[in-house]
Amino acid sequence: MVSAPPAHEASGPQQQQQQQQQPDASLPESRVLIIGTGGTICMQNGPDGLQPSQGFMEITLHAVRNGKHISIPSLRTPPTAYQRHVRYGMVEFDPLLDSSSMSAQDWAAIAMAVKENYHLFDGFVILHGTDSLAHTASALSFMMSNLGKPVILTGAQAPIFALQSDAVDNLLGSLIIAGTFVIPEVALFFHHKLYRGNRTTKVSSSSFEAFASPNCEPLAKVSGLGIAVNWALVLRPTSIAEFDVTTDLDTTHVACLRVFPGIKPEMVDAVLRLPGLRGLILETFGMGNVPGGADGPLTRVVRDAIARGVVVINVSQCVSGFASPVYAPATHLGRAGVIFGLDLTVEAALTKLSYLLARPGPPSPADVAAQLTRSLRGEITELPTTSFSHPSSPLDSAAQRLTPAQTAFAALGYAIQRHDISAVRELLAGEGTLKLLTRADYAGNTAVHLAAISGDATIMRELLQRGASVHERNRADNSPLFLATLSGQEDCAALLRQAGAHLSVEELEHGPWRQITAHST
Repeated sequence: MVSAPPAHEASGPQQQQQQQQQPDASLPESRVLIIGTGGTICMQNGPDGLQPSQGFMEITLHAVRNGKHISIPSLRTPPTAYQRHVRYGMVEFDPLLDSSSMSAQDWAAIAMAVKENYHLFDGFVILHGTDSLAHTASALSFMMSNLGKPVILTGAQAPIFALQSDAVDNLLGSLIIAGTFVIPEVALFFHHKLYRGNRTTKVSSSSFEAFASPNCEPLAKVSGLGIAVNWALVLRPTSIAEFDVTTDLDTTHVACLRVFPGIKPEMVDAVLRLPGLRGLILETFGMGNVPGGADGPLTRVVRDAIARGVVVINVSQCVSGFASPVYAPATHLGRAGVIFGLDLTVEAALTKLSYLLARPGPPSPADVAAQLTRSLRGEITELPTTSFSHPSSPLDSAAQRLTPAQTAFAALGYAIQRHDISAVRELLAGEGTLKLLTRADYAGNTAVHLAAISGDATIMRELLQRGASVHERNRADNSPLFLATLSGQEDCAALLRQAGAHLSVEELEHGPWRQITAHST
């Protein structure tokens, strides 16, 4: 497998000349890398039916195959509805993969392709076959930690060369979202909807609406009116650390078994005694039920396996809903030590358990069980806990007095300028925290931009720990790190770098910037 090397975009003289003639050349531009792994979207008919077509980008996108460290010829979209150009290039796996043959090693190659090019692009689109697309999306969500940029997987139910195909809509939709919105999640885009990757499952083998996310609303929807992002659902990293990937996830130590009427306990026992098996995803009836009772043979088989150190997760066969010990058969499994996966999809349960088992240590079954019931990447709906607090007067909270979003953001900006950490925390304590962190002023400056200029590292740390993005750009296309270093605020600049911030190619190539960089180092 050849992963994508670090790449720098370039465009041909004819294209550059055309761009110079365009009156909108001053519009901001974002960069997106398309990683082609194969799948129906780039297949053509062969002697044995549809098969991956090497050279997909030369035929469709006019880019080049990846190899050594090269420049990637790029194309640029016309101005989008958001007054921005999206420049994109593409690298391609060689050989291309059929998603039904996808393995954990291929997931690692995809993750490394993103990591090696992370500092060069604002977003990533991964072209992938639909058969195991939900598995790959779930796996990558756990393999990528402290992700600050969108990684969007997509594919198609028909090849892009077909007369009737969903490939163009899926590809362009993914490209525009990745180049326009800072949605720092591994997502799956299909049929006008952007889903959290680890919440998806394939529900149709032929319909263009092939994927669903029954237990979690879409992160964004595309319509004739534009793209509506559900920002309240979007997750953001809250730890101050750089983007990183884990590549040792291995699904060969985990099995999936679907319970059916008349299943023999010997069948389950045979699976649980496979050499090297460390975990089992048990797909049960309804809300987590299996045949038998407290002392039934199936429950005893599972109890014995758990005593040997095998981790067993109970997930429902139903597409929508959750597994929980509501009925007696499920309660018996819980007493035997089975972990209830609540509303985890089978794909997410498989990849999450494989990810947890691959952690260095090795982790104990108790540690793994504790992590399985926690949301690591938004893959599970955690059960709410009841909390009580004394009712406060509206006069006691500045955040409650500032109802208009613009006024609240202005108050936040003044608090940052005054280095008033108490006011900042109070303003961010309400339910509209994410809206404040994603809002910008007339110049496109977010709260992180303002904190970068003010130089208050305590406020900067507070913003980052609440999920603020270090990759947002203002209308001048400047990042917070650029402004912090330009202003001589090295404490904030160091904190931003620690959180994964980096300078864009344009910022590095800026004339005065070279002197500033040399001086600061």
